[in-house]
Amino acid sequence: VFNDPIHGHIEIHPLLVRIIDTPQFQRLRYIKQLGGTYFVFPGASHNRFEHSIGVAYLAGCLVRELRDRQPELNITQRDILCVEIAGLCHDLGHGPFSHMFDGRFVPLARPDLKWKHETASLEMFEHLITSNKLEEVMRSYGLVLEEDMDFIKEQIGGPIEEPAGGKSWPYRGRQKEKSFLYEIVANKKNGIDVDKWDYFARDCHHLGIQNNFDYRRLLKFIRVCEVENQKHICPRDKEALNLYDMFHTRNCLHRRAYQHRIGNIIEIMQAFQKADKFLKIEGSGGKLYQMSTAMEDMEAYTKLTDNVYLKILHSSCPELEEAREILRKIERRELYKFLGETRPEATSEIVKNNNLAESIVKSKPEKDPPDEGPKAEDFIIDVINIDYGMKEQNPIDNVLFYCKTDPSKAGKIRKDEVSTFLPMTFAEQIIRVYYKNQNPKNISAAKQYFVQWC
Repeated sequence: VFNDPIHGHIEIHPLLVRIIDTPQFQRLRYIKQLGGTYFVFPGASHNRFEHSIGVAYLAGCLVRELRDRQPELNITQRDILCVEIAGLCHDLGHGPFSHMFDGRFVPLARPDLKWKHETASLEMFEHLITSNKLEEVMRSYGLVLEEDMDFIKEQIGGPIEEPAGGKSWPYRGRQKEKSFLYEIVANKKNGIDVDKWDYFARDCHHLGIQNNFDYRRLLKFIRVCEVENQKHICPRDKEALNLYDMFHTRNCLHRRAYQHRIGNIIEIMQAFQKADKFLKIEGSGGKLYQMSTAMEDMEAYTKLTDNVYLKILHSSCPELEEAREILRKIERRELYKFLGETRPEATSEIVKNNNLAESIVKSKPEKDPPDEGPKAEDFIIDVINIDYGMKEQNPIDNVLFYCKTDPSKAGKIRKDEVSTFLPMTFAEQIIRVYYKNQNPKNISAAKQYFVQWC
């Protein structure tokens, strides 16, 4: 029994406890859920560890609700256990400071590498099971590893291999009649899943931001319906507004916390990039890895957590001096100066590149230009995409709703049928401009150029 500040006292299956009590899972205690946001919101000290336990709990709650409400679905104890394990292990692959690692550090350190933390989650899950010899324990609780390992991994990362020509069902772990089980932990269809339910509630709690979405109510108004020969998890029609609140909460969290301009610049200041070549992590067989290559070996990656921050900060190694000085500046709050932000035309999409800095430098103010113009290399451009999780698309357009009169049938609900008081667009870009040079005169000149550029 775990006493969780969000969900109260929650019971965890003994097999999940065995997974929790491993070095690979315990590693999540040392990875901040919100990365650099903790430097802005002092309450955001929570870690991936408690979030993962919360997702496992909610995954179990949802699948049991469906089993009890619709016995004809033939949801087995095996199914429940696999869904809970997928919820528990979905974030095993996160690196230091969570999305800062895969969203900012890896793309800069290894621009040719197409890597996501979900990829590492699958590899870390396999490593966790084999290195702790949990196969027999899993079998003793009724799991059939030949099917269930695939099923767990498919819930985290999607189909293991692309479907062959003519093959309509891409999954191996469960057959098509249990398609709805793939919509619980990571819902690729519309983004409504227990991962979001937990982090909305947990992040709002720790950030001190109001959460308007009520997942407990939604649990009471969902069922499985068959539409076009496939079974989907469908909410009741009257819950449409509650779901819009869910995505509005996501939007608010991104604007007020996840994409906070100070939290972002702390993540952008590139201390990890400067340290990458000089920090060595020992992997399997004694081979040494860098931060940017540790994900190639799960033994090395297990050792890579937020502790690299203090390792750099307290190091006396001369090679780490540049990285160390950046971290000292963060501690002293000597950050790059925020010049302002703007939004491009709705029809155009800005791509992150150096041309934006060059174009600012060319935008010489027409009135009272400064004696000396700013340099392009001193500008930092941060292009942020904020949406409802599906770029320009309204995710509710992909939700199937059932009604009270015939719960066995489900269909879509148009936005205007819900309310006329809902967003017209579902994505926007924000361009934020920062300036590295700390000289007040140079900052003033850069600000003039930025205003002219806007």
